[in-house]
Amino acid sequence: MAKEKIVLAYSGGLDTSVILKWLKETYDAEIIAFTADIGQKEELDGLEEKALATGASKIYIDDLRDEFAKDFINPMFQAGALYEGQYLLGTSIARPLIAKRMVDIARAEGATAIAHGATGKGNDQVRFELTAAALAPDIKVIAPWRSEEFRAQFPGRAEMIAYAEKHGIPVQASAAKPYSMDRNLLHISFESGMLEDPWFDPSSEENEGMYVLSVSPERAPDQAEYVELTFEQGNCTAVNGESLSPLQVMEKLNELGGKHGIGRVDMVENRFVGMKSRGVYETPGGTILFSAHRKMESLTMDRDVMHLRDSLIAKYATLVYNGFWFAPERLALQALVNESQKNVSGIVRLKLYKGNVIGAGVKSPVSLYNPDIATMEADPSQAYDQGDATGFIRLNALRLKVSSGVEQSRKG
Repeated sequence: MAKEKIVLAYSGGLDTSVILKWLKETYDAEIIAFTADIGQKEELDGLEEKALATGASKIYIDDLRDEFAKDFINPMFQAGALYEGQYLLGTSIARPLIAKRMVDIARAEGATAIAHGATGKGNDQVRFELTAAALAPDIKVIAPWRSEEFRAQFPGRAEMIAYAEKHGIPVQASAAKPYSMDRNLLHISFESGMLEDPWFDPSSEENEGMYVLSVSPERAPDQAEYVELTFEQGNCTAVNGESLSPLQVMEKLNELGGKHGIGRVDMVENRFVGMKSRGVYETPGGTILFSAHRKMESLTMDRDVMHLRDSLIAKYATLVYNGFWFAPERLALQALVNESQKNVSGIVRLKLYKGNVIGAGVKSPVSLYNPDIATMEADPSQAYDQGDATGFIRLNALRLKVSSGVEQSRKG
């Protein structure tokens, strides 16, 4: 009989390298490794040789950067998604894409299971498995970190390192970087290690070496830099007049934002599984794009459409954070978001300076701003009569007066 095939989400780090070997031994299975190129840069170097040497029968290293930018980052930014007022969801939005491709590979290879190295205490396990449930409910999911057998064998990193040495698996594990790092096109996240102390200051001069995508605001140029972003129906299509693909937009804005110390966030967030977690994030390009998009909307989006969309931001962001990207409610919300973006087109000018994104002008051929109506001077169009406000205010004040009268009578 042919061996069972398992598709493993593989990064080449200590955990997934050990898991690859462990899965092969435990399940007597053929392991197909999969790595999604979503902007990790040099982290992908040497992965194919390492995976095959560790026991994988095959490895897929798929360039998903264009799809990531176009079909995941752009729709999320159109929605204005921001989790708990700070987090631009860089890790969260990558997981459904990775899981989607794992399912595709499993189908193509005739695999009966997919596996991941997410710990049993975080959000990623949920994101991977909810995506699999939505797209391929018949495919089994193996989560070694939730296996008592696996945890008994590997109670800590020392045991994993020893296992890797025993089986000739090359790993880079040291105390030089006592934290975990996850990188993609949208951001880099840092967690665990010394960051588990919420009083620890990662922004201090001695910890500057942790950051990858950005300089500190203190080290950013003393001269501000202007940048212009062109939007078409809610998506940025050009930077400084140069037409760019969604991927190229992110790469260009990451370069500009990192240069000016933009996009660093240090927060304690609420994980879906119930605990609080401290994370530090670098999202230079995303921070610029988020700010520019909002400014474009301020000029072109109808007030009540904006307020309706804004009332759904927390819900949308939570769905992304919790792994419900392919859930029917997220798709329904996206349909509303897409409708709201039809006239979000024009040019936004920003000034980048020492960690700040400063608005410096916005224009659009479909602007809803009318200077003749908004002016404090005489309105040549006579579209607005100040006298109309008297009745408007009186009607809106009626319930307040009635309520106040009742309250005064009660006290009297």
